[in-house]
Amino acid sequence: MTDRIDRALEELGLTLPQAAAPIAAYVPVVEAGGLLHVSGQLPFKDGAVMTGKLGDGTSLEDGQAAAQACALMVIAQVKAHLGNLQRITRIVKLGVFVNSTADFTDHPKVANGASDLMVKLFGDSGKHARAAVGVAALPLGAAVEVDAIIEVASAL
Repeated sequence: MTDRIDRALEELGLTLPQAAAPIAAYVPVVEAGGLLHVSGQLPFKDGAVMTGKLGDGTSLEDGQAAAQACALMVIAQVKAHLGNLQRITRIVKLGVFVNSTADFTDHPKVANGASDLMVKLFGDSGKHARAAVGVAALPLGAAVEVDAIIEVASAL
């Protein structure tokens, strides 16, 4: 799976970022019962958090790019935890939190930035359940935050 994911990333012109260290009292990934529970990940571009508020100066396209960056960080955290991506069998669920104004209603379109990437990388196994919600603020002023539940095979 790792080679296939690496090839897909290369074809998309993307690379996995360095897995970010936690900014508070939590661990990035917990493995339990065949599932990885990945803590909320922020979007990074060129080493900086992608900030902004959808509906107040941050475009839908910028929000989608931030969601995609979060999804890349989710995969980077999984790779750091497992050592490779070979054990991933399914992306089960994504939670997408969008820093937005009260009148912004395109949260699902923003979340597609993360969802579409999972399908491009994992094919049918990347299709997942999802929640996309608007929030008043996110850590470090991030535009988007994404958490995940990912099914993995038993240790190889």
